[in-house]
Amino acid sequence: MRTRSTIFLVLKYVLLVAIAITAIYPALWIFLSSLRPGTSLYSETLIPDAFTLAHYKELFNNPSFQYGRWYLNTLKIATLTMIFSTILITLSMYALSRFRFRGRKNMLTTMLVLGMFPGFMSMIAIFIFLLQLNLLDTHAALILVYSAGSVLGGFVVKGFYDTIPRSLDEAARIDGATHLQVFMKIMLPLSKPMLTYVALTTFTGAWVDFIFARLVLRTKENWTLAVGMWDLVNSYQNSNFTLFAAGAVLIAVPITLLFFFLQRFLVQGMMSGASKG
Repeated sequence: MRTRSTIFLVLKYVLLVAIAITAIYPALWIFLSSLRPGTSLYSETLIPDAFTLAHYKELFNNPSFQYGRWYLNTLKIATLTMIFSTILITLSMYALSRFRFRGRKNMLTTMLVLGMFPGFMSMIAIFIFLLQLNLLDTHAALILVYSAGSVLGGFVVKGFYDTIPRSLDEAARIDGATHLQVFMKIMLPLSKPMLTYVALTTFTGAWVDFIFARLVLRTKENWTLAVGMWDLVNSYQNSNFTLFAAGAVLIAVPITLLFFFLQRFLVQGMMSGASKG
């Protein structure tokens, strides 16, 4: 039995190492490619013979594209989308989870059915809607659509609220708390891991989206990073891969920093805010 357990343990570690290599190697290759001189996609070795930061400088100094502006545009859109989406998802799913009202089941069913369809199927309808509102080629259009569309994927948050015992609500109301006080002082502290998950996913989704941003944004000054980087590769016919790799490395920085900042909330206990005081 001990021999069999040892074999299974070794196999698990081998599998974990293989998964780690599979995940780390592409990212390491992109990073080292961004430091490699020249513009070639192919390299005989993983580690370059020489290192250079010229590609990072060219991203911000080359007048043919506006990487710095695209970066700020994407950061603004992703940050505002994260804030609005988290607020909308939290409030709407809390109401659907804790309250009972007429039309609730029909609303949940409708949201579930709509969530089954890919988002790009509604692109033409959204495009016409934004055209009528004169919102095309604006960042407000992206923020509005991203924030509103994120509510359809909020069933994970609703399921989280469903697992919180209702006895907490009842105890707070016996003490004279209002619905808003219950939400602010009890539910929100308990929801930190879920709110962190929502914030990370909505920020990442808006940060890397290409299809909808390409449809709405028309002028080069308003482009996001995804659209701008696509244009970079498309314009150079894949000949400047090292410059693209440098841009890709910088794209990963905000998501990485946001994860490190928010990860402490992911490991907090679910009942951390349940103490009565």
